Amino acid sequence: MIKFLFKGILRDKSRSVLPVIVVSIGVLLTVILNCWVKGIMGDSVVMNANFDTGHIKVMTRAYKKDSEQMPNDLAIMGVTKQINELKTDYPDMDWVKRIRFGGLIDFPDENGETRAQGPVVGWAIDLMTQNSKEKERLNLEKSLVKGKLPDKQGEALISDVFAVKFHVKPGDTFTLFGTTMDGGMAFKNFIVAGTIRFGASILDRGAIITDISDAQLVLGMNDAAGEVLGYLNTGKYDTEKSTFIKTSFNKRYKATDDEYAPEMITMREQPGMAQFMDYADVIGKIMIVVFVLAMSIVLWNAGLIGGLRRYNEFGVRLALGEDKNHIYKTLIYEGLFIGTIGSVVGTVFGLSVSYYLQTVGIDISGMMKNSSVMMPAVARAEITQTAFYIGFIPGLFSTVLGNALSGIGIYKRKTSVLIKELEA
Repeated sequence: MIKFLFKGILRDKSRSVLPVIVVSIGVLLTVILNCWVKGIMGDSVVMNANFDTGHIKVMTRAYKKDSEQMPNDLAIMGVTKQINELKTDYPDMDWVKRIRFGGLIDFPDENGETRAQGPVVGWAIDLMTQNSKEKERLNLEKSLVKGKLPDKQGEALISDVFAVKFHVKPGDTFTLFGTTMDGGMAFKNFIVAGTIRFGASILDRGAIITDISDAQLVLGMNDAAGEVLGYLNTGKYDTEKSTFIKTSFNKRYKATDDEYAPEMITMREQPGMAQFMDYADVIGKIMIVVFVLAMSIVLWNAGLIGGLRRYNEFGVRLALGEDKNHIYKTLIYEGLFIGTIGSVVGTVFGLSVSYYLQTVGIDISGMMKNSSVMMPAVARAEITQTAFYIGFIPGLFSTVLGNALSGIGIYKRKTSVLIKELEA
């Protein structure tokens, strides 16, 4: 019987083509939205980790209390030894030192006088070490607008928005004014190696990126760094693993009262990140659930209407002597076949589109000009295991349910009424 029904669905285009198309489109949209939401929310968390929080961060206890003020006078001393110990104890992580600093940059005219100046927020990262992953982590090559990345000391990157505002181009020089670790005046001349645009207003308003050796020289931070960031080799934040590492590290310094002792915190424990991650997770789930329910209702109605349109067919089959239970079962089987075919087709095409969006993405930088949230300029989808089966929820379940409800009318049909309908 199943083979017979399957052939009937394939040969009767009026009964199969439109329902399969409707189911396929519904499943296609469900899969794409699921991957899209997962990608955007996931990329936002990754971007925050890459630029600011890491998966784990090590600071002195004193620095941690005022970390948002970037108090480099409370930085980690002997940071090279600290990183070597971390690499030995936790080899499955990538440990990097960073310095965040604020300052003023001054652009001179042809006479050496001040032509323009403005405040900046700086990131000092490891740009020169051969095996450093910092360039890729901050996506510097793809964010480069003009010029090149720094390849020697004394070169720096500045935000393209800042460069356009002050008419600066690669090759120009500027003076960075700041405060040393000891509270003195710091200044150094830099060459603009290139300009960058991250697509997030919070980064593009006035950012400067230098090699960490330059920052240590300017700020008087010899073998010191404000923060040591740790990244899991998987590339994704793992709450359980990060918490385990943090707990084991902090046990060593639990007995000391030294405010300059190092302290480790996870990404979730950093200001605003727990709320942001929970918000992103909840909003993503709500959007997916609402859309799946909406598509379920649409496909349920499609199955219901399809069954009601065959009202006369059911009556004829009853008049020919077919059992009501048998007709109802065949209707359920047909819904199962159509739902399966449509779900498979929709999932395949949905994954194909999602793969394109994951690889290429969509540039949304124009929507992020005034954003104060750190989000990627290119929105990408992310294909997860859920994407392979989530489309079957509306595609299969709703279609079968629609056919089951419409099939209740089979038991209300009477042969005597059918004869009168045919005579009319």
